[in-house]
Amino acid sequence: MTEASKTMSPTRTDSLITQAKDVLLQNYKQQPIVLAKGEGSFVWDAEGRKYLDLIAGIATCALGHCNPDVIAAAKKQLDTLWHVSNVFYSEPQIQLAARLTKASGLPGARAFFCNSGAEANEALIKLARRYQHEVKGNKERSDIITFEGGFHGRTLATVTATAQPKYQVGFEPLPQGFVYCAYGDIDLVKAKVNARTAAILVEPIQGEGGVRPAPAGYLKALRELCTKEGILLLIDEVQTGIGRTGKPFAFQHDGIVPDAFSLAKSLGNGLPIGAMICSDEVGKALPSASHGSTFGGNLVACAAAIATWDLATTPAMLEEIAAKGEFFRGKLLELQKKRPERIKDIRGKGMLWGIEVDTGAADVLARCRQNGLIANLAGEKTIRFAPSYLISRDQLVEGLAIFDASL
Repeated sequence: MTEASKTMSPTRTDSLITQAKDVLLQNYKQQPIVLAKGEGSFVWDAEGRKYLDLIAGIATCALGHCNPDVIAAAKKQLDTLWHVSNVFYSEPQIQLAARLTKASGLPGARAFFCNSGAEANEALIKLARRYQHEVKGNKERSDIITFEGGFHGRTLATVTATAQPKYQVGFEPLPQGFVYCAYGDIDLVKAKVNARTAAILVEPIQGEGGVRPAPAGYLKALRELCTKEGILLLIDEVQTGIGRTGKPFAFQHDGIVPDAFSLAKSLGNGLPIGAMICSDEVGKALPSASHGSTFGGNLVACAAAIATWDLATTPAMLEEIAAKGEFFRGKLLELQKKRPERIKDIRGKGMLWGIEVDTGAADVLARCRQNGLIANLAGEKTIRFAPSYLISRDQLVEGLAIFDASL
């Protein structure tokens, strides 16, 4: 074989991607690399090329790839018991629920476990309607107010709750009972509330919508409105929960207590687990046999989640997340000052940031990857960074240097 023919021969990546196109449903727009290994804030592809990972499984691997403490907890549980179903009690599930409910601040808090953020949000929707219908006796209260630019999942109910038509096209007829409102203006929300309203579902920071934090005082105003009107405040913490913003839950920055909220992503540091936390009063809406999940609260996932929680939510870790977030913000502002024609806005908190560019965000993302940096898009013009909480300041600076070159 000649040197030229060797050069032209398919790589392992080429072969795997070709196979993927033959066997996988083509419902994702995947970047053209095959990731094969991860450690901390770095990943390697099938060719052995190293990348700095500033997206961490889309805000999922909070403690980095292959965190040794999470691995140890999962392996210990694997050697003990994997799965028993929710027909029985299990200690990891109970221990995890105790941690989450205690930290939530909800009165008499209760936990329900599932496998994903969509399922956790689906549980919120079912909880709110059944609470109004069966506990409060308000049969007419079924509508859930959600917000333009939000994202709540891919099930039929949660994709309908997601007030973005691009995710809904072709899946009609969609479930009824969702009312959309612009994000950030409390007066617009008040105008939407009526006798049919059961709850308001909101993200503290809209992740998929371009990393857009709620305006100051907005969540508090929603809490006051819900209390006044006798409707539930539901908060989607799927992307922001478990320390990502420098608090265990992002709603805690506003000093409020919702009626229920959802978790997933960072909860298991990459293992699939979701949770819904609600107050004891609201939890009366879901008695025995009213809702469930076969794999919800899987023992291995719960063991990993306990280890993740115990590391990610210590006071020292939360302080470090907040401090590194401000450090990162400062460096982003420096870069914006250098490239004002390209960087139009910087939004975020803690370890969740969106950088809105003037044009060609997908091209910038491709050049980042070619230069050894992994991130992703959140909307058409926003590059999203959601790195591990354990990433170093030097690595953040390295990442922004690559981003700068890629602009």
